[in-house]
Amino acid sequence: MTQSIQSSSLNYIIYDGECIYCNNYVKLMSLKETLGKIDLVDARSNDPRVKAAKDLGINLDEGMVASISGEIYHGAQAVYILAQLSSKSNFLNKLNHIIFSNRQMANFLYPLLKFGRRVTLFLRGRKLIG
Repeated sequence: MTQSIQSSSLNYIIYDGECIYCNNYVKLMSLKETLGKIDLVDARSNDPRVKAAKDLGINLDEGMVASISGEIYHGAQAVYILAQLSSKSNFLNKLNHIIFSNRQMANFLYPLLKFGRRVTLFLRGRKLIG
């Protein structure tokens, strides 16, 4: 997806702040080491970038959004690009890079990650973003 969302920072990730996996994933990736400034945006917030993503037709229950240098990536594409850019400074980042920097693997595994998120939200009594 090559559309852009106007923002003060070209680098940001929109993720589900209620999902413990999403929260941990964006915090553990150490993207600041490779990208510099990157904003972490909770998809359940009133941040204008969330509204802009929805206005573009992006379903945030179907995946996170990564805006890197003004380019928008969603779902498996987002995980793939983030794996390409993440620091390899620790074991989890190296593992993330090995698994998700392969486009076919990212496309194959992302639906499983979405399913795990939905199950976890259900078990924790949380609703989908909607």
